[in-house]
Amino acid sequence: MHSIFTRFLIGLLGLLLLLGRASATDVSEWPQLIARDRLETQWSEDGKSLSYRTNIGQDRWETVHVDLATGKRTPGQRPPSAPGTSTLVGAMPEPAGGPAVTITFENTSGAPLHLFWRSDHDNAVAYGVVAPGRSRNQGTYAGHVWEVRTASGESLGFVRAETTTGLIQLDGMKANVVEPKKRESGWKSPDGRHRAFLRGHNVWIAGGKAEPVPWTTDGTAEFPYRGEVRWSPDGKRAIAMQEHPAEKHRVHFVESSPEDQLQPKWHSFDYLKPGDEIAQPELRLLTLGESGALRIDPRFTPNAWSLNRFHWSSDSQECFVLYNQRGHQRLQVLGINATTGAVRTVVDERSATFIDYSQKTELHWLDATGELIWASERDGWNHLYLYEVATGNVKRQLTKGAWLVRKVLHVDPEKRQVWFMACGIHAGEDPYHEHLGRVDLDTGKVTVLTQGDGTHEIEFSPNRTVFIDRWSRIDLPTIHELRSARDGRLIGELERADVTELRVAGWTAPERFMAKGRDGTTDIHGFIIRPGDFDPQKSYPVIENIYAGPHGQHVPKDFTIQKTNHELAELGFIVVRIDGMGTNWRSKAFHDVCWKNLKDAGFPDRIAWMQAAAKGRPWMDLSRVGIYGGSAGGQNAMGALLHHGDFYKVAVADCGCHDNRMDKIWWNEAWMGWPIGPEYADSSNVTHAKNLTGELLLIVGELDRNVDPASTMQVVDALVKADKDFDLLVIPGTGHGAAETPYGKRRRRDFFVRHLMGGGAQR
Repeated sequence: MHSIFTRFLIGLLGLLLLLGRASATDVSEWPQLIARDRLETQWSEDGKSLSYRTNIGQDRWETVHVDLATGKRTPGQRPPSAPGTSTLVGAMPEPAGGPAVTITFENTSGAPLHLFWRSDHDNAVAYGVVAPGRSRNQGTYAGHVWEVRTASGESLGFVRAETTTGLIQLDGMKANVVEPKKRESGWKSPDGRHRAFLRGHNVWIAGGKAEPVPWTTDGTAEFPYRGEVRWSPDGKRAIAMQEHPAEKHRVHFVESSPEDQLQPKWHSFDYLKPGDEIAQPELRLLTLGESGALRIDPRFTPNAWSLNRFHWSSDSQECFVLYNQRGHQRLQVLGINATTGAVRTVVDERSATFIDYSQKTELHWLDATGELIWASERDGWNHLYLYEVATGNVKRQLTKGAWLVRKVLHVDPEKRQVWFMACGIHAGEDPYHEHLGRVDLDTGKVTVLTQGDGTHEIEFSPNRTVFIDRWSRIDLPTIHELRSARDGRLIGELERADVTELRVAGWTAPERFMAKGRDGTTDIHGFIIRPGDFDPQKSYPVIENIYAGPHGQHVPKDFTIQKTNHELAELGFIVVRIDGMGTNWRSKAFHDVCWKNLKDAGFPDRIAWMQAAAKGRPWMDLSRVGIYGGSAGGQNAMGALLHHGDFYKVAVADCGCHDNRMDKIWWNEAWMGWPIGPEYADSSNVTHAKNLTGELLLIVGELDRNVDPASTMQVVDALVKADKDFDLLVIPGTGHGAAETPYGKRRRRDFFVRHLMGGGAQR
């Protein structure tokens, strides 16, 4: 009886604590309380002026006209329009063209998503990656079509840009999306006289009014022709691919509670995992007027992970291809002689660990001068190199130093300049801040064009003479500036976000903090969020929001509300986010810590960071530390209790890829390598489940198509066999990121209150 009464009192105390915190600060309206944080831009056709609309609060907008030469701002005449009209749709719409607009892609999933511009049904042009929790303002034109894909190539849908700025939230789920069907109209030759297309398992060709005939005859069901046929500029030859298909790996799960029927539904889909047999492509050279194909010696492309980024020389004498060998330790640009099929190597990039091909491949051709711009981490940092294509020799390392090129924005072959975003280029700043730079191809001279102490996002005018510089920090609201593209000179400030109402509502900015990592020398960066009614005389438990996926860095650097983290903080927690070693966008050595070692997750750096922070902040109680994360962060969160249970006491792990052999092939082989070695088992939470200490809540959605839900159930099985206590929450009808549903969030918050504060609220 005493035990029951005690539990009742503890539960009542926790409930009162939650209710008291909820009444202290209501975060639900925070996103609507920022003024002048968004601009909808429209450049004039004559290149002399800019009009934009900016929000001034309470769904009210102001229109401004700007003279680009002087920066003078006057009331503008841009017709009013409502933001947010772009939508994610299923089947691909027909492309069109119209005025310049901007689409904001916001990735709310737990995985990177890839953007492609679709010039038509057959051509997809890669435009980079939107990392989890990040957003991108993508310039485009009304009517243009964009596709969103997962890293494994699964299409999530298509976006048609409307005449006003649109916000597209990407949750990583594929809902009733229909892939566009390949049109048998195929690919026309440059002169328009012939077209190649796929029929059956072969390439066919048609010209004029003549009936189509097979161009190849050796394609079979086991070895068909696939993908695009790529014509040479003179229309006399083409490159095609014949491919041994990948093995079928079906993932199955049951939808227990479908909305349209009583009985459960059975789902099954293709999902390659590490170690599976992947498709093996071979290159074929086709010649107009000749039947059959010339086989390109496959010994030059053994065990190809991919063959892509095809490019013909302007004289049609050579076709180039990017060859990525499985295991991701060798990346080559190969040249194929259009007459003989002979293969030569132009670029041969190798690494003893891994090449970060999915994030750092830069391949830009300068056909008029026979040059190629390439990105490499060969000197320890991601930098640009200028190659002579004819010889395969490096003409010049274009950028160098203890900083890195984040991405190339534009190559100007006439002015011989490359525009890029760089990280760490300003000494003394947070090394993750992105700044705009330009390098001259002939001299290697680098000009830095942005200066504000924050991370920068650039929108160029159509003639590229000026640009809008949107910059901010996690603790500094967005500033919009107009700058000269020649030298970065400030022409005028456009807008400065106003967060007065947000602060009045109880919001407080995160505190940036830097400390040394495990080696005592490397700077580790993160931030600290306190409750709105913070009292330095009190002691607060600490919760880390973790995501240690090596594909990116995950502590936001631009100004964001951090609503989810503030919701936790308002319950009486200190919430922290940290980028430890093994994550991306620092030096190659910093990144390499993850190689074949995902269980590390930067924990020695994270723990050292929190210990350093607590030395000057006695209100951080490191005897009560919790941690939570989803997807790779779910693997990390559980791993904290398995490998560092002396520091972390409570963990909530959502949709975790708890064993890297159970998760998607591309992401895991990228960092854990191939073939499958003992490192996979050593990084598995299943292997180490017997070491569990502390309090663990596992959450999973039964319809997760991103990470096989069986990965969570296998770690559950290991915990049961090890006789370990833990909590499990399976949410029916929910996919990846189940903990981010309202119910999942509430259960996560309750779990931390109960185990870090001694309460039993909402149990």
